[in-house]
Amino acid sequence: MNYRKVRRLALTFSLLAAIILILIFSNDHKGQKPVSENSLQPVNVINAEPPVETENIIIGPGKTVTELLATRGFTVSRILEIRNQVKPVYDLARIPAGKELRLLKQGGHFTGLQLDLDPERYLDINLKDGQADARIINYPVEKKLVLLEGVIEDSLIAAINKAGEEDLLALMLADIFGWEIDFYIDLRKGDVFRLLVEKKYINGRFASYEQILAAYFLNQGRLEEAFRFTCPDSGEIDYFDSKGNSLRREFLKSPLKYTRISSRFSSSRLHPIRKIYRPHYGVDFAAPIGTPVQATADGVVTFGGWNGGAGRMVKIKHNHFYETMYLHLSRLATGIYQGARVKGGQIIGYVGSSGESTGPHLDYRLLYHGRYVNPVGWKFQPAEPLPEKYRSLFNQQVTDIKQLLLYPLPLFTFY
Repeated sequence: MNYRKVRRLALTFSLLAAIILILIFSNDHKGQKPVSENSLQPVNVINAEPPVETENIIIGPGKTVTELLATRGFTVSRILEIRNQVKPVYDLARIPAGKELRLLKQGGHFTGLQLDLDPERYLDINLKDGQADARIINYPVEKKLVLLEGVIEDSLIAAINKAGEEDLLALMLADIFGWEIDFYIDLRKGDVFRLLVEKKYINGRFASYEQILAAYFLNQGRLEEAFRFTCPDSGEIDYFDSKGNSLRREFLKSPLKYTRISSRFSSSRLHPIRKIYRPHYGVDFAAPIGTPVQATADGVVTFGGWNGGAGRMVKIKHNHFYETMYLHLSRLATGIYQGARVKGGQIIGYVGSSGESTGPHLDYRLLYHGRYVNPVGWKFQPAEPLPEKYRSLFNQQVTDIKQLLLYPLPLFTFY
């Protein structure tokens, strides 16, 4: 049977079906009497409640609930009554400045108040029955797993912003790969990243980044990968590549985030102030005054204070082999003193121009067995790999996450 015959038969059946339906419909309506006006039943009309009107007020510094409500029609006695009735739940005498207060009104009468207490909770006061019934309500919290990618054109922050995300996510990604990539020196135009991040939403609005579960970073043609893993026994969290090797090294690649090298390690450099050639045993990072300086590894502070031409300085002993020095600081961070223990990545001071300095920068120095070495070119040992007893669980997690990382980005909707 050819296509034309099939088409004719289908058309014939369609016409027959239509005729049959018309006949059935006409028979069903035979004998039915027309509806008269007298046969119509009365319809009950439902009076709809008036809509709820909401006035949103941002609480100014020093404002009281009495001031805010008195100017909107509440009597002082009614305000005091509301405060006393609500006090077992929340003391309205201390309303937080900058938060939102919402007045609910219906049919010309105030029916409720809502006061934001923090990003996750608000105070709800029902005024409908004359009494002020109060309770604290949690906003709905939702977490979404989002896949993002970007291409480096200028900086990591710019690429993250172009992907529609905030600077903080760039800092989180830099922390993960900070032992492998210096995000000023090592970045190249065309480098690519892709990451899987959990985002927290409160009442439908973005609130925070929770954690990066995994990330790929193609830097100068070299693929770096990171997978988050929580040890079941200790609860410790770390990042590893797909083979279980730790991303951490003995030292971070840089004591600053997003800066540039203004002077490199050298055996002979013209001193900018003394105008003589002599060795420069550190690497200078140009950065604005106040830029946070981080310890590049765990250790103990052996010096913290003023040291002549070095200005304000911090010196840290890390183990039997290494020491680091941080020169020309504007000030030391809280808790940084001789004998204090610090962790890698901890803020120990802030960039300045103290001592013999021609401008804001950090002079960062590294000693190995008491000898100055180039901190940029030095090869550090990796941290311990993932213990063998966790490998099976880790491998399964990596397999699952890799499937998500390979999703086509426009189709990715896994929440």
